[in-house]
Amino acid sequence: MSAAQTQNDQEQRWTCLESLGLSQRELVLAEALQMEYDALALHRQDKGPASTVPPDTGKSSPSRSETSLPRRVPTPPWNNCQQGVSGSDPALSQVKPDVSNLSRSGEEFSKEPRYILDEWENDFEGTSQLLSKGLPPPDEPPPVPPRNPIPQSDSFIVRRSPAPRDVNLYTPEVDKPKLSFGDDLNYDNLNDSLSKLNGDWPSPQGRRANGEKSGKAVARSNTLPPQVPPRTYVPGQKRTRSQRRVSVDPVSLGSRSSGFGYELFQVSEERDEEVAAFCHVLDLLRSAYPCSDRSKNAGFVWSPCVTQDELQQGLGVSIKVTVNSDHFREPLTFSCDGSSTIDLLIYQTLCYTHADLDLIDVEDYLMKICGQAEFFKNNETLVSFEYIQQCLKFDWDIRLILTKRSSINMELARTSEDDETQSTMNHNLMLQEKSLKPTVTREALMLLLDTFNNEAESFVFSESELPLHVERLVQSVKALCSTLAAVETPDITAALNQLPACPCRLQPKVQKDVSVLAKKENREKIVEKLTAAILDLVELYCSTFNANFHTMPQSSRTLAPIQEAGMVTNVLSFSVYAAHRVPITWAASYENFFLSCSLTHGSVELCAPQHTSKQSVSKYLFHLVVWDQRVCFPVQINQLPRESLLTVTLYATPLPPPGGVEDKSKQKRNMEALGWVTMPLFNFRHVLTCGRKLLGLWPSTSGSGNARSSTPNFSQPDSVILQVDFPTSSFEVRFSTPPPAEFSPQYDISRLDQVSQRHLHDVLHKKSLFWLSPEDRRLLWEKRYFCHAEASRLPLVLASAPSWEWACLPDIYALLRQWGCMNHLDALGLLNATFPDQECRHTAVQWMDSISDPELLDFLPQLVQALKYECYLDSHLVRFLLRRAIGDVRVAHYLFWLLKDTLQDSQFSVRYQYLLAALLCCSGRGLREDFDRQGWLVNILAKVAQRVRDASPSSRQAILREGLEDVKHFFTLNSNCRLPLSPGLLVKGINIQSCSYFNSNAVPLKLSFQNHDSLGDNINVIFKSGDDLRQDMLTLQIIRIMNKIWIQEGLDMRMVIFRCFSTGRGRGIVEMIPSAETLRKIQVEHGVTGSFKDRPLADWLQKHNPTEEEYDKAVENFIYSCAGCCVATYILGICDRHNDNIMLKTSGHMFHIDFGKFLGHAQMFGSIKRDRAPFVFTSDMAYVINGGDKPSSRFHEFVDLCCEAYNLIRKHAHLFLNLLGLMLSSGIPELSDVDDLKYVYDALRPHESEADATMHFTRLIESSLGSVATKLNFFIHNLAQMKFASSEERPVLSFAPRVYTMKTDGMIRSLFVCRHIKICTPSKGYSYVVKVEREGQQGSTLVQRTFEEFHELHSKLQLIFPSSKLPSFPSRFGIGRSRGEALAERRKESLNGYVYHLIHAAQEVAQCDLIYTFFHPLPRDERAGSVGTIVNALHNKPADVSWATVPGKVAGEVKLSILYKSEKLCIMVMHIRGLQTLQDGTDPDPYVKLYLLPDPQKTSKRKTKAARRTCNPTYNEMLVYDKIPHGDLQQRTIHLRVLSEGAFWENTLLGETIIPLKDIIPGHRWVDWHQLSSTGLDINR
Repeated sequence: MSAAQTQNDQEQRWTCLESLGLSQRELVLAEALQMEYDALALHRQDKGPASTVPPDTGKSSPSRSETSLPRRVPTPPWNNCQQGVSGSDPALSQVKPDVSNLSRSGEEFSKEPRYILDEWENDFEGTSQLLSKGLPPPDEPPPVPPRNPIPQSDSFIVRRSPAPRDVNLYTPEVDKPKLSFGDDLNYDNLNDSLSKLNGDWPSPQGRRANGEKSGKAVARSNTLPPQVPPRTYVPGQKRTRSQRRVSVDPVSLGSRSSGFGYELFQVSEERDEEVAAFCHVLDLLRSAYPCSDRSKNAGFVWSPCVTQDELQQGLGVSIKVTVNSDHFREPLTFSCDGSSTIDLLIYQTLCYTHADLDLIDVEDYLMKICGQAEFFKNNETLVSFEYIQQCLKFDWDIRLILTKRSSINMELARTSEDDETQSTMNHNLMLQEKSLKPTVTREALMLLLDTFNNEAESFVFSESELPLHVERLVQSVKALCSTLAAVETPDITAALNQLPACPCRLQPKVQKDVSVLAKKENREKIVEKLTAAILDLVELYCSTFNANFHTMPQSSRTLAPIQEAGMVTNVLSFSVYAAHRVPITWAASYENFFLSCSLTHGSVELCAPQHTSKQSVSKYLFHLVVWDQRVCFPVQINQLPRESLLTVTLYATPLPPPGGVEDKSKQKRNMEALGWVTMPLFNFRHVLTCGRKLLGLWPSTSGSGNARSSTPNFSQPDSVILQVDFPTSSFEVRFSTPPPAEFSPQYDISRLDQVSQRHLHDVLHKKSLFWLSPEDRRLLWEKRYFCHAEASRLPLVLASAPSWEWACLPDIYALLRQWGCMNHLDALGLLNATFPDQECRHTAVQWMDSISDPELLDFLPQLVQALKYECYLDSHLVRFLLRRAIGDVRVAHYLFWLLKDTLQDSQFSVRYQYLLAALLCCSGRGLREDFDRQGWLVNILAKVAQRVRDASPSSRQAILREGLEDVKHFFTLNSNCRLPLSPGLLVKGINIQSCSYFNSNAVPLKLSFQNHDSLGDNINVIFKSGDDLRQDMLTLQIIRIMNKIWIQEGLDMRMVIFRCFSTGRGRGIVEMIPSAETLRKIQVEHGVTGSFKDRPLADWLQKHNPTEEEYDKAVENFIYSCAGCCVATYILGICDRHNDNIMLKTSGHMFHIDFGKFLGHAQMFGSIKRDRAPFVFTSDMAYVINGGDKPSSRFHEFVDLCCEAYNLIRKHAHLFLNLLGLMLSSGIPELSDVDDLKYVYDALRPHESEADATMHFTRLIESSLGSVATKLNFFIHNLAQMKFASSEERPVLSFAPRVYTMKTDGMIRSLFVCRHIKICTPSKGYSYVVKVEREGQQGSTLVQRTFEEFHELHSKLQLIFPSSKLPSFPSRFGIGRSRGEALAERRKESLNGYVYHLIHAAQEVAQCDLIYTFFHPLPRDERAGSVGTIVNALHNKPADVSWATVPGKVAGEVKLSILYKSEKLCIMVMHIRGLQTLQDGTDPDPYVKLYLLPDPQKTSKRKTKAARRTCNPTYNEMLVYDKIPHGDLQQRTIHLRVLSEGAFWENTLLGETIIPLKDIIPGHRWVDWHQLSSTGLDINR
């Protein structure tokens, strides 16, 4: 075949590729990356357009131009995956033999949903189109492939893996190709160009929903590859076009050969051995909980239960329950005993709808909470649920829904397909907001290697223009190094030094004699060395970064023999070569760079730090700081603990500013820490590290946190990289865990002398290891065998161990094994940074395994933070958390959001990304989709909140409405979504008209979501953007734990605990508490100076609790909750306590919100501390407690409550110190070091007795009550908030619970103050009775108002109308006895004139809402014995009333449901009908009272609640008698009485009956009507 024919064939193939739409790719890659555009352009101009002929189907030549033809994707050898990969636990390496083969045919596609991926149909269509075009199929990341190279095979199998999408990304738009043929490409960035170029090619990870490619390549560095100058086309020794390597096809799974015979192999998806081992652990962990186990795979959310110690409400009392169901039309309301189980409740409910209950299986039904997507477990008692406790605490109606199990949505359950899917990391890493991104793609590196190959070949065969070829070769090497993290190894430097100087490399150590390069063999040697150095760099890069390829087969790596670390006496040493990627600004700002190297275990240094020499920045290919120095530690390897960490810190001295020599000498220049890195000396297989390592430095910042990551910084593309070399040997140095010592005695502390006992006792009660002195540690370790009686003090003893080296571990492990089992609360102390030892942490996790899932949620934030202190990815704590998450959706929900929130921590983001990916592996498809929807919703809300915050105040409401349309659109695409606050909060839409925002600095949004449960109320939350809610989360968590401790000790402080959750840095969701108001709004009802008055809170509570019983209950709630708030806010040092941060419920419960300042970090007003009092306790609070302005016995009760609550928390001081200590590394600004923890330690005063603590807290109460600064702070805040007050806000009366209008009450015709009456409460004075007549109403209404209330009306009217439109108000001042009868009479006449002119004023004044609200009757006007009742009695003469029922007639019927089972008699009072009215014609207030006769001890009385004003009441209340033997039941009778509650007289008997129980059949329910008799019955008790 002639040369012309060969060229013609090549042109025909080129035209064929053009017909497939590949010409632009070929051209772009050739122009941008292969520097072949000049030759190709000339060649095509010479030949002209080629005719289209079929491509040559003959045998493929090695030419790279033909590699774009279709390739066959080999079938991975999946059956070879069953190999032990769990280095940390040998037991986990045992794989069951029945593991199924995961290789599938092309038709067996995964059924993974569109979870951050495209639909499978779209993916399959794309694959089919590619195959039809003759293009190669996409690369595919298998689930858990082996770490062996995949050989070529003839089998052609396409198996697509779903491509994940960002869970935070809400993109309803359809996928679009990233690049059309008409788009321009960016040649500046290699990876970006490749990503854009291949955007419409199927990728291993698929594409995101908005068209973005998942797992986009990260920029390799800020230094771009150098621009390669064009070279002249020289025919001679150059290869023809058909021989040149132009890589345009996607790389197949097989190996790729390059010019010098090296290969890049595609390896397993989990490239990192530790990650691969972790995936194997996940497989075994998941296999222990198959989807068929419904106890661990319910598919829905169980309602949490409280512990037995927390059961305070509902024990031994009747609980009213309302049950809804599809089985009956109307809700069923009845009462049952709190100790009744849920299955009994279900059984009781079904008796209303099923005649034959024998055919009913109670297990087929579940009780659901109305308004929440939570279900009760049937075997639990009613009162044991947290929801029931809350309802009883706040007097909420208990509303439940009876549902069938078969009708429950099981979308969150794992399926068999989920169980069969093997665990993968990279697949789930891309579901995250900050996913691990690859550094350089395999295709991009191959193109650069081809470029280097071409330039090296040109250099070797060059006969002229040698400087130009040297320049091009050096630039191709620089482009490779720049792509490979801008690292220039010493081997590359040495090879380049054999080349002469060129413009891009002007180091003095270069080849000066250019004649040496005249010989071809010398040029070949240089290229050979340079090639080997580049391949070593590629191998180093692949083993360091997240690369999906390797330069050598993994199987070629042989296992080395093992030597025990405890037997190696060599000292630890390593070599430091250089710091790469040094910023150019450092060269102009710093000098004298040096490294400080230290060894630590926990928080203890093992030896003095070692330092390198001081060097300056050098310029090679890049800017480097070269030390090339060996560092030796005076520590033998057998003295290293297994969890030893090497910390390297880079220091430098700032250059002096420009100036004279004298100025420079006077200036003191301190060294600055520029970066640091920490790495474990033993890897996850406990093998001592060896070989060359690249370590990315973390920038040194003041708030870097308490813990330091054990992983290098490769998440930041511009991090400085340190190159170190550890010694290598022919064997592996492995640290094996020694067994515990056989001898570990236990002695009683009484064997010590009195002085030693007292000293040891004092040290053991320091509560925290942070304040142990060296003397304390020596004493504890010396007397460790005398401390076993104090089980909770184990952390103090272990923290005193002098060494954790291999030789000391047997004694420590023996002590750990023989120590008494700690409870799960005390075990938290072994999980902080002080104890990195794996066995120690394993023991702590074992002790915590007894904790229930609801209890685990109380400490889950601390356990997530404790993961930072684990040395390796796989740990017992990780397995514990994942195991609990698999078994409970609620745990998985909160663990997901906690892990997601910690992704913002840059130091530990890589670890938490893997852990979050592990959680997603363990979750089923349905739960992953649920997390996906939550992330979308949160992202939308964050964008809306940010837009509202950035807008001007006048346009915020309009922008909010506009932004919420996106939320509305979200719910059109998703039928429901759970809120991050709780998995039980399931919503289906948003009520835009009910949404608003708060006028504060962060402008939080008030959102109202539509409940997915049609019977539930709307779910109102606050969404904050711009505030860090992690501190609020922590504070509320600690207060919640305090409340549980109080309840467990029998002291219910009536605390209001609301939910708050951070969903990312600077954003989160807060639960809204209904029927609550801030103290500022309550106080300003009495004017802007209301914070200085004593009565606002009392009047507000009186307004919302008009009856004496309600008010007394509200005051009781206030006393308890106020005491709890005082104790909690003092211990936690909560500051910034103005009256907008304290709220009060209408039920009297007080609570605090907005915890932006705590641990004593007070809000400052200039240099003045705004929070001067220990806690907020003001005179208006004391006024409510005392019932007036003078102290009463109730104030004594308040003080006793405070002191008792304070002492109970002090007993658990070590728990709170452990909880806060584990959060030191969380990044919360006000909890960053031990000094912050010291505040809580001092507040708890653990060294004092209870009596001393009681006196101390009493003084604190006195100090807070006497503080004027608190009221002044409230007043200043009132003034500051006036600028936010809306002009549309209308003033309201402080004593009126709501607003009334002329339309609701009728037009007032006349007003007349008829008399005054002396009153004693709430203060002594006079009240004025006003006669109100209205149009269209017969008779008149009498109301009573005080003079102060008339004055308040006039003041509020002045805020609305000008004084010219209002009548003058009588003077408030009197001469002489201001409270005398004469003054009251004068004021009555003056008020008469005032109200007359007021009602005859201008229409806008006379008919305003304030006046109609003022004269509307209040409950106090109609209360029995009140002035209004007495005055009304003057106008209506009462008739003679007889309250006795006429004897001798049937008084009605009562329906009872009686069941006797298991010695328990359950009597349900269902209905009463036909009761007689009272003789005055009014309906009675009936209730039922039961006695079980005979009752000589009079202990069998049971009664129902009273119905109001009805002759046909419905009760459905369960009255229970326990421990009634069956033999005694035959002689028992029920005496039932129906009585009516009276306001002034004794309760009236309406009817009674006797019901014998001799015919009761055990287990059979008797439902019947019983007649009531009005005649007296002769009852023998």
